[in-house]
Amino acid sequence: MKNQIFSTTRRKFIQTATTAAIGAPFLLESCAKKGTLNHACIGVGGMMGLVDLKEFLSHPNVKIVAICDVDSNMLEKASELVPDARKYTDWRELLEKEAGNIDSVNVTVPDHNHFIIAWNAIQKKKHVYCQKPMCHDVAEVRQLTKASVEKGVVTQLGTQHASSANDRRAVKLIKDGAVGKIKHVYLCSNRPGAVENYRLAGPRPGNGETIPGYLNWDLWIGTAPMRDYVPKIYHPWLWRGWLDFGTGWSGDIGCHLFDAVWKGLDLKAPKTVLAEVQKSWQESPERRADNWPQGNHISWMFPGNKFTESEELPVEWFDGEFFPPQEIMDLFPGDPYPPESAMLVGTEGALLVAHGNDLVLLPQGKFSGYKLPNFKERNHYHHFVNACLGGEKTESHFAQTGPMTEAILLGTIAVRIPETLLEWDAENMKIPNFPEAEKLLSRVYRNGWNTAGF
Repeated sequence: MKNQIFSTTRRKFIQTATTAAIGAPFLLESCAKKGTLNHACIGVGGMMGLVDLKEFLSHPNVKIVAICDVDSNMLEKASELVPDARKYTDWRELLEKEAGNIDSVNVTVPDHNHFIIAWNAIQKKKHVYCQKPMCHDVAEVRQLTKASVEKGVVTQLGTQHASSANDRRAVKLIKDGAVGKIKHVYLCSNRPGAVENYRLAGPRPGNGETIPGYLNWDLWIGTAPMRDYVPKIYHPWLWRGWLDFGTGWSGDIGCHLFDAVWKGLDLKAPKTVLAEVQKSWQESPERRADNWPQGNHISWMFPGNKFTESEELPVEWFDGEFFPPQEIMDLFPGDPYPPESAMLVGTEGALLVAHGNDLVLLPQGKFSGYKLPNFKERNHYHHFVNACLGGEKTESHFAQTGPMTEAILLGTIAVRIPETLLEWDAENMKIPNFPEAEKLLSRVYRNGWNTAGF
C-alpha cells in the first residue's frame, strides 16, 4: 500500500476527483429520498466526543442509531442522551453490523486512528465527518482524500469555525482584495493555559499500571505501537502531546487558523518548510523520541498567485514561547494581541482574523467606513447533514481540506528535523533535498491493524 500511496500524483488525483464529482449525486439519493440521516457516532467521550454527539442530535433530520467508544464509562454517559442507539466498543464491529442501517459516521477519536476508521467507513460508502486533523500522517491524508472523491461520499473536517460568518467573511475579504495583494501571513496560537494543560513537559513515564476494566486499551492504541497504560497521561486528555498518538499543537489548531487563509488565497502545496523549536526539547533525545515540543515556529513558502504580491508567499506559525514579530503585533491597537489569530499583511493594509472572534481591518482609521460582507451564522455539523441529504457542498470537504492538512503536517515533519529547510515535491510526495525525512510521511502500523495496507 505504501507504494500505491506514493504513486498517487496530484494530476491523477484531479482526474479522479472530477470523475467522482460527476457521480456523487447518485450516492446521495437514498438519504435525500427518505429525508432522514441515520448516523453513528464513533468516539463519544474525550474533549469533543460528547460535543459532536449533541450537535448531530440537535439536527431534526438526524437519527443516531449507534454509538461507539472504547471507554464504557463514556459510552454509558452518551447512551443517556440516545437510549435507543445500539452500543459498541469496537468500531470495526459497528461498521460491519450496522452497514445496512447507517448513512454516515463521525470519527471523534485520537489522531492516530482517524485514517483507519474514516477509510473503512468510506469503503462502505458512508459519509464521514472527521475531527481535525484529518489524519496523523501525510500519506494517510493523501490516501483518505483520494478515497473520499473516488467513492463520492460527503465529507467534512471538524474545523467548525470554517462555517462561521466570521471565517467566511474573511475568505471573501481576501478574495476581494480588501487589503490589497497579500505579502505575508502570520499565524499565532498561544492560548492561555495550553502549555500547562495540553502539552507535555517531559518524557514518557517509566512504569505502566493496571488497565481499568472500563477501558479497552488495545482498541484505544489501535494502529499505534503498544504502550503501557498510565492513567491521565494518554487517555482521555493528554494524547495530543505524544508522537505516537497526536500531531502536536500546530497539527491540531493549525487546521483552524489556516482554513480561511488557505481558501481565501487559493493556496496550493508549499515549496519549502522550515521549523525552529523549543531548545530544551531539541536538546533532549528522550523527549524528541516521545513527545512534541511545547513551542514551535514553522515557516512555509508557498507559490504565489493572483492574490499575492509576489511569486512566493511566506506563511509563519508561532506557538508556545514563539510570537510574531513585535512590529506585526503592534499593527493591532488592542492589548493583548489576540492569542489565536491569523494576520494577513497586504499592500493596502492588514486583515486580522481572531479565532472565534470578529475580524479587524487595519489600520482601523483607513477602513472605518468599509462595509463588511454580510454572512449568516451556520452550524458546521448541520451543514454536513444537509449535504448528505442532498444540500450544497460542505465547507470543509476532504478534497479541499486534504491538501491543507498535508501542508500543516509537513510542518510537523519539519518540527522533528528542526533548523533544516525541507523542499517539497507534492506531486511525487518526495523531499528531494532531504530524502531521510520521507520516512516521516507515513508510519508502520501495529500488526493486525493494517486493514488499509499501511
